[in-house]
Amino acid sequence: MSPNFYSPALEFKGNLLTLMVLHLFESDSDRIAEQLAEKISKAPGFFLKAPVVIDLHAVQDENSDIDLPELVRLLRNYGLIPVAVRGGNPQQHEMALSMNLGLLTDTKPERARRYLEQEPIAMPVPSTCKILTQPIRSGQQVVALQGDLIVLSTVSHGAEILAHRHLHVYGALRGRALAGVNGDGEARIFCQHLDAELVSVAGQYQVNEDFPENLRGKPAQIYLEEDSLKIEPL
Repeated sequence: MSPNFYSPALEFKGNLLTLMVLHLFESDSDRIAEQLAEKISKAPGFFLKAPVVIDLHAVQDENSDIDLPELVRLLRNYGLIPVAVRGGNPQQHEMALSMNLGLLTDTKPERARRYLEQEPIAMPVPSTCKILTQPIRSGQQVVALQGDLIVLSTVSHGAEILAHRHLHVYGALRGRALAGVNGDGEARIFCQHLDAELVSVAGQYQVNEDFPENLRGKPAQIYLEEDSLKIEPL
């Protein structure tokens, strides 16, 4: 290799990734374990091998006795992968680091203020979408990395479709459908026959058992309203 030629083997880059965040509102280990089991039982496949950040803002009081090691053990037993904590006090940070968890810091107020004061720059929005004409069969996963995903056929039980923007399903939707996977709260799911195992918009999800009875098998749209998932007729 020429001494003047250098090919880097790696580089660090900042990036925006969507991570599931577990918000803790109290430190009672029994209640946390009970409610965690209840939520995961509704959609175990949705959580399997999913990286998760533990948000400690609501339990960062010095008197809080949150059992962080026990919570991490529970999450790992359910197949989740705890990667970091957010918020918390110095003692909780020390505990997190001892378990090889990262520490996520909030955006500094001054930096956020300067960012908000900048003049917005108009950027062209790419009108990209991915169109599929064949059925999505059980075990298949289809991802639209940019824009919408349009499925002109059926999404079977055990199949999964994901899009950074909207999902449109013109056949029966029977698998899992996740829109706005990059955190886009304006994303929506449109389908002609709602029978999904799970639907999710920007990380907020509902499982089949929670769907309105009057919309099962009917045309429906799913969207976020004030961080709550809504399912309405088309």
